[in-house]
Amino acid sequence: MRYKQHRRHPLANPKVVIIGAGIVGTSLADEMTARGWSDITVLDRGPLFRTGGSTSHAPGLVFQTNPSKTMTEFARYTTEKFGALDHSDGRAFDPVGGLEVATTPDRWRDLHRKAGWAQSWGIEGRLLDASECAALYPLLDIDQVIGGFHTPADGLANALNAAAAQARAATGRGARFLPNQEVLGIEEGGGRVVGVRTADGVLAADIVVCAAGFWGAELARKVGLVVPLVPMAHQYAKTGPLAALANRGRVASLPILRHQDQDLYFREHGDRMGIGYYGHAPMPVDMSTLESATADEAMPSMLPFTEADFAPAWRESMNLLPALGDSKPEEGFNGIFSFTPDGFSIMGEHRDLAGFWVAEAVWVTHSAGVAKATAEWIIDGAPGTDVHECDLYRFEDVARSDQFIMQTSSQAFVEVYDIIHPHQYRTALRGLRTSPFYGRQQELGAFFFEGGGWERPAWYEANAALAQRLRADGLPFPDRDEWSSKFWSPIAIAEAHWTRERVAMFDMTPLTRYEVAGPGALELLQRLTTNNLDKSVGSVTYALLLDETGGIRSDLTVARLGPQRFQVGANGPLDFDWFSRHLPTDGSVLLRDITGGTCCIGVWGPNARDLVQSLCSDDLSHQSFKYFRALHTNLGAIPVTMLRVSYVGELGWEIYATAEYGNALWDVLWKAGAAHDVIAAGRIAFNSLRIEKGYRSWGTDMTAEHLPAAAGLDFAVRMNKPDFIGKSALEQAAEPAKLLRSIVFESPSAIVLGKEPVYLDGSCAGYVTSAGYSATLGRCIAYAWLPAAVAVGDTVEVDYLGSRYPATVHTEPVVDPEMSRIKR
Repeated sequence: MRYKQHRRHPLANPKVVIIGAGIVGTSLADEMTARGWSDITVLDRGPLFRTGGSTSHAPGLVFQTNPSKTMTEFARYTTEKFGALDHSDGRAFDPVGGLEVATTPDRWRDLHRKAGWAQSWGIEGRLLDASECAALYPLLDIDQVIGGFHTPADGLANALNAAAAQARAATGRGARFLPNQEVLGIEEGGGRVVGVRTADGVLAADIVVCAAGFWGAELARKVGLVVPLVPMAHQYAKTGPLAALANRGRVASLPILRHQDQDLYFREHGDRMGIGYYGHAPMPVDMSTLESATADEAMPSMLPFTEADFAPAWRESMNLLPALGDSKPEEGFNGIFSFTPDGFSIMGEHRDLAGFWVAEAVWVTHSAGVAKATAEWIIDGAPGTDVHECDLYRFEDVARSDQFIMQTSSQAFVEVYDIIHPHQYRTALRGLRTSPFYGRQQELGAFFFEGGGWERPAWYEANAALAQRLRADGLPFPDRDEWSSKFWSPIAIAEAHWTRERVAMFDMTPLTRYEVAGPGALELLQRLTTNNLDKSVGSVTYALLLDETGGIRSDLTVARLGPQRFQVGANGPLDFDWFSRHLPTDGSVLLRDITGGTCCIGVWGPNARDLVQSLCSDDLSHQSFKYFRALHTNLGAIPVTMLRVSYVGELGWEIYATAEYGNALWDVLWKAGAAHDVIAAGRIAFNSLRIEKGYRSWGTDMTAEHLPAAAGLDFAVRMNKPDFIGKSALEQAAEPAKLLRSIVFESPSAIVLGKEPVYLDGSCAGYVTSAGYSATLGRCIAYAWLPAAVAVGDTVEVDYLGSRYPATVHTEPVVDPEMSRIKR
């Protein structure tokens, strides 16, 4: 069977046109030519290399540490690469170090969290007291500062020097750079790009990469592609000469400084201070009027400075740095750069126009890293860094609407320096995706998290009395610190305990579901997944999607509902994109996202069979309806499909129905459940139960940077089946250096939330991925990536906000390793 071509290009040296000669376009030309491709043309609407885009005015502060491991890796590569560049006008990167100061207790706690990320991701950093901060940065008012976080390898990127140096290297390998070339259109033919049209004519192209910065969304629309970004203006000012900075002899000698409590950052410009400010209201840019709005400015990415908006910034700057009082802001502008709904960059290939790629919403901080990953993706078929957080197709349909993009990107601007809890979700545009059970959940007092646009109950206030009763009966409810108590309730402990003891109903509707059907469905699924799906109708199989390198792109639950019809439980839009790109060209497979038209309730617990059997005429005994099987039946009058699977590690089923039966399905189960002590339970209980049972969460516990064996998932790989994507890479893979392990904390009061560093013999050896409090053990359980040599029973320590908590590496699953609870 013939399939759609995947991303790797068939030509050894295709014609590449990169649109944009800013820091991303020049970095990408350098990365691609360094890998042997030479027929590369880089176009820009402006002069070289001060093109007029965001690169031309970027202040160049590079702080590497980020809650995202991917973005930290991008930043680290950028500092390393720029630090090695040579330019006649001076350095491309100056490692003056970075200092972030706390003036409030909340920020000081957050800097401890950031220090943990740095340790987890391998960035050198140290927490400082106020006097150490002042010694490092003498301009500080020590009385304002509680403490700080210092990262010596951070520093200042000169984006123009870096762009020019990389362009020079790329030119030496065959690339060419053409200024003053405004792109008028993209030429297409046979479902592929074939060229780029400018006023001078058409440049032939096999691959086009849109790296046009804040113009990128407008350009992408020309080929029917939504790139969810908003050009946003941001204030930057320079003071007059300062006596405190005189006679230093360098552009910058002090660390770059962040004062995030007041939305400020600072860098030197010789004897002047540059001040950036995020505290003003969002200033989205109307691209249709940009040229007229910037007609009198130095370049189209610089809007006129709005002094009134900067007044609070100047006041707070002088409070922190009293030496600024010797001067005043002498020049400033409102510089334009891109914001996205989730704060990540946007990378990937147009699904419906082969060869058209985007690398957008990229700050100088991450530019070389993004370029490297994009070059690897285009040339090798997969990037060397996991990029699912940046993938062009990560957004649900609702997140690609103009209103959603504008409101959420504006919120991202407001929150750029805010302290964001991992369970803190946006307040705007809520309630857009709700299951048919939403009204019933509200009646039960559900507190909702949000994910993929869905409202997801985290816990139910209706269970508060149950929690009080269980506490009185002796079930431990440990105290939690202020941070871990946010967006959490002890009710979740009661819900998890009750699931293990009785029965609970979980709303599983947000679980992404696809229908894969047609005469070519089985062959496609066999090619894409690691497990053997050539089983009888009614089978359910756990399988992985791998990329070309053998990395885990996703994990799936595949139910064979007919000879040519499969239901696939997936992880989100990226899976639909992957399936779409690999569909056979003969039309023998129909792929449909059926999530919104269906609903699902997970009924799990020791009493689950008694509850559900009372509504069903079919035999639901273990002998008749075995684990990992599917059955189409009725509950009362409601037609349902039941999958005997359990992500919480208990007897029970995922029960699916089409959406019109949703309300009735909830009600009939709830009514029948009254005799069996049923409760509704939320996502926090669900998460802790799945960690007890040793079940991974893709995107959190493992990603494309991990091979199945390292993640403990090689049981889902059948190397003896015919070829599947990633198989050849697995055949050549070395033994993993790190493994995903379960750890159990010794103290009942120890709580972690994820991304904390893990120490072995005093040295950082790994990091936590996800964690949850086990009501069964009365301890917190976590997953952590640890060296392969670490053995069961070994003791590690986890740093949580500056405190070290011992934990023991445990066999898996931690709860019910015999699977007796599920298979009864």
